Amino acid sequence: MKKTLIAHSPDADDIFMYYAIKFGWVDMKDTHFDNIAKDIQTLNEDALNGVYDIVAISFALYPHIKEEYAPLRTAVSFGEGYGPKVIKRKGQKLKRNFKVALSGEHTTNAMLFRIAYPDARITYMNFLEIEDAVKEGKVDAGVLIHESILTFADELEVEREMWDIWQELAGKELPLPLGGMAIRRSLPLNRAIDYENTLTKAVQVARDHKERLSQMLLERDLVRIDGATLEKYLELYANDDSITLSPVQYEAINKLFEIGYEHGFYDRPVNVHDYLIPTQYTELRES
Repeated sequence: MKKTLIAHSPDADDIFMYYAIKFGWVDMKDTHFDNIAKDIQTLNEDALNGVYDIVAISFALYPHIKEEYAPLRTAVSFGEGYGPKVIKRKGQKLKRNFKVALSGEHTTNAMLFRIAYPDARITYMNFLEIEDAVKEGKVDAGVLIHESILTFADELEVEREMWDIWQELAGKELPLPLGGMAIRRSLPLNRAIDYENTLTKAVQVARDHKERLSQMLLERDLVRIDGATLEKYLELYANDDSITLSPVQYEAINKLFEIGYEHGFYDRPVNVHDYLIPTQYTELRES
């Protein structure tokens, strides 16, 4: 059997969307899946270096890897009226050039933040360290992602929602594209299609059996949060809209790429539809 490694982040939504495969509820012929969990910026860097065949990425990274990877239509996370948060210590007034901790240079929140706050002094660190860095005064503010947007300390407060920044830049209400999966282009096309179908089924099965799967993740200490927080978090980032990309999600991704190009983050315009796996290949082959 061919061993296939899927690299994803250690946050609860990625784990939830993958573990239907890990628990054997979904499989693929002649394939043994395994997984590795790393923070999102490390995964972005691994994608830039072509380390994995299938890897979770920030959407903002994709134009930098478009020649080597295709975006998958499944296991996607968007914000809908919510998203990463710029937080600070309560009562603190931020200066124009405040020092801020971000979770990685190639994350979606970093690109949007840099556009909104061009004078801020940025330092990058693991997302798990940001809250403490703000509490301890090592930085003036930080952008919280993943589960920490629900669990940050009472001594901190929200300076600004990344959702609001996104809406201002997008010029209309669109879901905020945060993260998805990418697959190496050099894989045989029929196998890439099978991988995408399998991962799509895994997210569908996870959603269909959400209560049971969530309980198993909690019992095995595979997530960092309690049951009530997990329930809320999954409805934010691993919901029914995570199963397969919708027309409005495609529009949002393209708007993100357009904003990035206009602000000099990409060297040319990118349309996500031009880089998807051509699934019509299967229909043509079987017709």
